[in-house]
Amino acid sequence: MENENIRLEELEIKRKSIIEKRKRYKRLITICGGTGCQAYNCREVFEKFKKLIEQKNLKNKIELKITGCHGFCERGPIVVIQPEGIFYQKVTPDDVEEIINETIINKKIIDRLLYIDPITNCKIEKEKEVPFYKKQKRLIFGNNGLIDPTNIEDYLAIGGYKALAKVLTEMKPEEVINEIKHSGLRGRGGAGFLTGLKWEICRKASGTEKYIICNCDEGDPGAYMDRSLLEGNPHSVLEGMIIGAYAIGAHRGYIYVRKEYPLAVKNISQAVRQALEWNFLGKNILGSGFSFSVDIVQGAGAFVSGEETALIASIEGRRAFPVPRPPYPAERGLWKKPTNINNVETWANVPLIISKGAQWYSQIGTETSKGTKIFSLVGKINNTGLVEVPMGTTLREIIFEIGGGIPNGKKFKAVQTGGPSGGCIPENLLDLPIDFESLSEAGSMMGSGGMIVMDEDTCMVDVARYFLTFTQHESCGKCVPCRIGTRQMVQILNRIVKGDGKAEDIVKLEELAQTVKNGSLCGLGQTAPNPVLTTLKYFRKEYEAHIYDKKCPAKVCTALIAYYILPEKCVGCLLCLKNCPVEAISGERKKVHVIDQEKCIKCGMCQEVCPPKVNAVIKLSGKKELENITKEIEGKGG
Repeated sequence: MENENIRLEELEIKRKSIIEKRKRYKRLITICGGTGCQAYNCREVFEKFKKLIEQKNLKNKIELKITGCHGFCERGPIVVIQPEGIFYQKVTPDDVEEIINETIINKKIIDRLLYIDPITNCKIEKEKEVPFYKKQKRLIFGNNGLIDPTNIEDYLAIGGYKALAKVLTEMKPEEVINEIKHSGLRGRGGAGFLTGLKWEICRKASGTEKYIICNCDEGDPGAYMDRSLLEGNPHSVLEGMIIGAYAIGAHRGYIYVRKEYPLAVKNISQAVRQALEWNFLGKNILGSGFSFSVDIVQGAGAFVSGEETALIASIEGRRAFPVPRPPYPAERGLWKKPTNINNVETWANVPLIISKGAQWYSQIGTETSKGTKIFSLVGKINNTGLVEVPMGTTLREIIFEIGGGIPNGKKFKAVQTGGPSGGCIPENLLDLPIDFESLSEAGSMMGSGGMIVMDEDTCMVDVARYFLTFTQHESCGKCVPCRIGTRQMVQILNRIVKGDGKAEDIVKLEELAQTVKNGSLCGLGQTAPNPVLTTLKYFRKEYEAHIYDKKCPAKVCTALIAYYILPEKCVGCLLCLKNCPVEAISGERKKVHVIDQEKCIKCGMCQEVCPPKVNAVIKLSGKKELENITKEIEGKGG
């Protein structure tokens, strides 16, 4: 191994050599290779570029990379051409030759591959001018689009492992901890505990054998921030872990990652091997006398494994059951030794803080929430993807400026932050700054960074039922409040959406929610009621409509909706009759058709196939509305 036992003094010489070699390239083409773009055949796009670059003798002029996730996931595969920063989206293998001939050789822009802003309807040529990117501050995630995550030299070329070198040559462990404390960095995995303080507690804990853990058991529906970081920039996470281990006094670490994230597992495994070769891991790191090793543990995918004591149990080979705290893992964790656990994003912040300083970092964000946060922006939103913004950015800025607003001219209704255990925040709180305290006061939480946007067609009762069902299924079942309480709450919500709700159900839900919240053993149970509590707080009228009026205002709950064919509009085209899967529609050609409500399964096929110019099939929000419209038509002699 050429770089084995490399010393600190040699590192900068090798870094300069890497950078010098790359100066011969006049152009750089990067292709997004995150999990989302892999599904859109980005690998085929890359191979086509590679083949044509060789055929056209451009190999010495063009550097080609397949990178990690660029963030703008719904626009993949994404191709960015440097140094101009030309941004092409939804690129296919068939587009590659045109890109090389027109853009690379003849310096012309291909209009059809440009991004069109849904608000201004303008085509945008440069990546930095795309509103989705323009409004962000991509300190942690930005390098994902610049480097090949499987090549350590790419990480070194952008300054990788400089922070580690600085720590090992210039700083004592206590100084590193103080720098992290003064930065104000808080854990990005959920609770937001001060990272430096956690490190300090672990360092001061009795015993010489200590461990650190990187938590990549990211299981929130719609969330993929940690996975994308581990896929796209694994060395930044490793460097943060090595620095943390030095500060705490640990000589062994674990990366706990879901087995269902194969690309993340592959890239972090490769990064560990490369770090060993370059002597960033192993014995006597860079000749400093400090030794540290990392093992990768693949989790089975249980949501509760994200809770730190359950995660420890899983690493030890036991069932992922949480245990009461205190003692906290920092004092008594893995194999009963002091253990520090941070998530992927937290570790990735560490090299940045060490390189640029705590003072610089602490100026970003709010008084109590420093730095940036990566959010997974999904749901009813024009620009789906990963968004990194300074703490304190408002929900409105993220949803309408970065996210591009709600599709199809629909109205915004709510946003859930913090994953399945987060709260649903209404329109009147859109100007809420995103920080740990503000979200908590609103009944939600930062969590790991999931952000699900909902529009006017969303039923908030159904949303609460969906997320509570998820957490109920993922409950480990160890403690009674979570095991039984969440089940009872789900049963009540199921009754309500079926039209069988009772007047006392709202009070029962609130009482059960508080019992589960206050009596559960771990964070899963303690936060599970949040979707119910916040929807009851902000959307109580929807619950009342379901219970008292047997009506779903959003026309979502199947048992409470009805499809009806307007006699004055029906032209008797037979399309609805022929496409009804249960033969619930009767009628003759050129005569009014009728839906048998007893047979109807509410699939909506009749409305879907009805010609737009006719628009005879309507969806009603309840039995009462059906009765009213029927009486109205009968009264007119219909």
